[in-house]
Amino acid sequence: MPVVLQYNGYRFFFYSNEGNPLEPCHIHVRKGSSTAKFWIHPQISLAEAYEMTSGELRDLLKIVEINRNLIEGKWNEFFSA
Repeated sequence: MPVVLQYNGYRFFFYSNEGNPLEPCHIHVRKGSSTAKFWIHPQISLAEAYEMTSGELRDLLKIVEINRNLIEGKWNEFFSA
């Protein structure tokens, strides 16, 4: 489970064995038992969320948008190896 970044107690990561075939680029976010998943392509959007407020999700969406290039780079680096 490669961690891409950490922010304010949230871990942004992806699973190394996700999907067969591999799902499109996305990022998971976890803090305690709260989780969310954001698609990166074709546009950044919320895929699912559990135990997170709408305010948290808005903030996390902004973090994903700011770090889109980092997320895509780490995804491509890991899955192209």
